Amino acid sequence: MNRSLTLAAAALALAVPASAQDWPTYGGAPGGGQYSGAGQITPENVDRLEVAWTLRTGDFSNGEDGTRKTTFEANPIYADGRLYVCTPYNRVIAVEAETGAVEWDYEPNPPLPRDYNQQHSLICRGVSYWESGQDGACERRIIAPVLDGRLVALDARTGAPCPDFGTGGVIDLNADFPPMGVGVVNVTSPAVIFEDLAIVGTAIGDNQNADMPDGIVRAFDVRTGKEAWAWNPIPDRYRSRSGAANAWAPMSVDPDTATLFVPTSSPSPDYWGGDRAPNLGATNAVVALDARTGSEIWVRQLIHHDLFDNDLPAQPVVADQMRDGRREPAIVQATKTGQLFVLDKANGDYLFQTRERPVPQSTVDGEQSAPTQPVPVLPKPIARQGFAPRDAWGITPLDRLWCKREAERHRADGLFTPPSVRGSIQMPFYGGGSNWGGVAVDPERRLIVGNAMNLVQWVRLIPADADPAGEGELGRQKGAPYMMRRGVLLSPLGVPCNAPPWGALTAVDIDTGETRWQVPLGKVPLAFGLTGPETWGSPNIGGPIATATGLVFIAATMDSRIRAFNIWTGEQVWEHEIPFDGAATPMTFVSRRDGRQYLVIAAGGSALLRPRLGDALVAFRLPNEK
Repeated sequence: MNRSLTLAAAALALAVPASAQDWPTYGGAPGGGQYSGAGQITPENVDRLEVAWTLRTGDFSNGEDGTRKTTFEANPIYADGRLYVCTPYNRVIAVEAETGAVEWDYEPNPPLPRDYNQQHSLICRGVSYWESGQDGACERRIIAPVLDGRLVALDARTGAPCPDFGTGGVIDLNADFPPMGVGVVNVTSPAVIFEDLAIVGTAIGDNQNADMPDGIVRAFDVRTGKEAWAWNPIPDRYRSRSGAANAWAPMSVDPDTATLFVPTSSPSPDYWGGDRAPNLGATNAVVALDARTGSEIWVRQLIHHDLFDNDLPAQPVVADQMRDGRREPAIVQATKTGQLFVLDKANGDYLFQTRERPVPQSTVDGEQSAPTQPVPVLPKPIARQGFAPRDAWGITPLDRLWCKREAERHRADGLFTPPSVRGSIQMPFYGGGSNWGGVAVDPERRLIVGNAMNLVQWVRLIPADADPAGEGELGRQKGAPYMMRRGVLLSPLGVPCNAPPWGALTAVDIDTGETRWQVPLGKVPLAFGLTGPETWGSPNIGGPIATATGLVFIAATMDSRIRAFNIWTGEQVWEHEIPFDGAATPMTFVSRRDGRQYLVIAAGGSALLRPRLGDALVAFRLPNEK
């Protein structure tokens, strides 16, 4: 089919309201879902997509000259007729959506230090848009995070700071409010906008101290910057023994019920819980708060007494489940374990059968593991669960033998094997399973689509008074009796010790919980310019989007490609090279100026996947019909 629009797609495009063809907030809508009603790009014409423009921001670092590596994870938004995006240095750029021309850009004052070391890399996942409905200066605002704990309000038309917001357009979560503990509070994900409030979580460094800052969620008046409310996941009596449980991942809101959905992380320190309470209920939980007051409505904990760094990493998605002909308002939560939980939006109850499964217990003096963990019967996990020495894999027999013997040196009792002094094997690893890229939910086809990684890790506890020298990432966990080292279990050839696929894309029926399809995702770069076969898949960071025409778009992989899949079958129907890995979630919109649909991806790579990093924002569109 040569025409760029089928009659069906044209009719769909006319039927979908303009607001459903915008991308005005992270995830495409206040409740997330990463779904667009745009209908011009179809399975029949997607292979004709071409690059419309490429913007190079100039903001990236490979870690040279004492600077910190960057990770370009931004999900741009389209609002008020233009694109807004943030760079890893927290510059905010307004872009003419049809040409890629820069209309204005803003750099925080003072700039983010290029050697800022409180996160694994320099990150900004997105900005937020608010409008008053009036005309005039700062009646349309961009609320932008700065990694070092600032929140900035900018005039969306000019990029000038809004002077009535905080002090000169800036509020400081570290300095302007009561101390939250030892450490630094960061902001990596965009604020949620609800009515006239900007609601923000925090990113708090993992594995540094036992008593890290508490993961307080705060709401601020979007005009004045004045705090409206604050919610703390750590009960008063435990705040001297633990912290964190923060919401570093994007949050979501249901405007119809004025409910905020918060995905919380593990309490500090991540790998030692002996000095914490046996279980802190609002940690590793989906928490529903009244968006106007911050009061708790319900809490559903999905990891008990976390000893695995299994933060809830993804935006909770407001969706609907159809059951026995009835509509059940739901929340879909993806997890690092690769499990998908579907919860009742009103009370947090499980909408699919979920069992409290007995899990391996800690052998470390002073530790008390949770006896059980919640595991859904349906949906089935979208990532592989657990690893044993018999599962060892290698490109060569010697490679496999090395992996098997290395695994035998560790404790490997399957999913939720707790950390140990001997060393423990855990799978999925601390990066997922699923991560912050989350899932796309197609409300018409009733499908949840999510990507996941299949990688095995080792983790070892080291007595606090011992020599910490060794391989892998070191977490000192100051104030705890143990430090921690961890890393992905790789063979001498640098290949994962578990069998591929190392990355996969999966579609799940939201109504029945059944898996519709699963396919490997991406290719792994090898030496000498070679890549692994498609069946191996690729480790991936970023998420998918779905569109009204039955397409799923995703980059995320290590092979510098963006791809499209048929949502019914999982068949790949298009791919295109991009300048760097797209370690981000795409977005799409229909331009209010020229009426054409655009697909946009931040292509700058991730410091967590490989060192080839960059600064490209790439837009695609169909060729102009004449």
